[in-house]
Amino acid sequence: MSSKALARLWFGVTAVVVLAALVIQIVALVPAQGRYASFGGRVANLFTYFTIISNLLVLVTSSAFARGRGTSPLMRVLWLDALVGIVVTGVVYQVALAGLYELHGLSLAADILLHRVTPVLCVLGWLIFAPRVLEWRTVWWSLVYPLAWLVFTLVRGAIDGYYPYPFVNADDLGYGQVALNCVLIGVFFIVLASGARLVDRRLTRVPAETRSADR
Repeated sequence: MSSKALARLWFGVTAVVVLAALVIQIVALVPAQGRYASFGGRVANLFTYFTIISNLLVLVTSSAFARGRGTSPLMRVLWLDALVGIVVTGVVYQVALAGLYELHGLSLAADILLHRVTPVLCVLGWLIFAPRVLEWRTVWWSLVYPLAWLVFTLVRGAIDGYYPYPFVNADDLGYGQVALNCVLIGVFFIVLASGARLVDRRLTRVPAETRSADR
């Protein structure tokens, strides 16, 4: 099997794993109860989580790479957001969220796939198979995603009192502590995105015309 075919296979498997994880998570919500009584409301709320959106980005970009695409300027930004977002997801989960809830059955399976398996598959796929297309402008554009998510989360929380994660719960922590938490995670995101760009360029020599365009 050629390296290109192997790369497509890897990203295809990654996309299938993420899709399966999302489907399992949605199915697990069918009997659930809580703040949102309807199944539709629970599903809609699911897609406000940083974890879920980051996994969706992994699904979109991995699917593109599996089809031999994914090097347009927009896809480069989405790929970096997927990569950094899923790493932040895995790290923050292990540091701050693991063990907060007792999960069983489908919820536990989805939790393992979304927070542990997908980050490993995505990072290994980047290191071994992904095209070397990251640029500094890609890094700056990638910051739109976490900032947009943060603004939406805080505005929504102020309106209806729902926060998807304890560390952004302004009602419990106050906006000062939430701001500090967000700054720390934001710095972590920027460091990871910048580091990914630097490592990306060292893994494979970049053609001169690409280097000249990266300014």
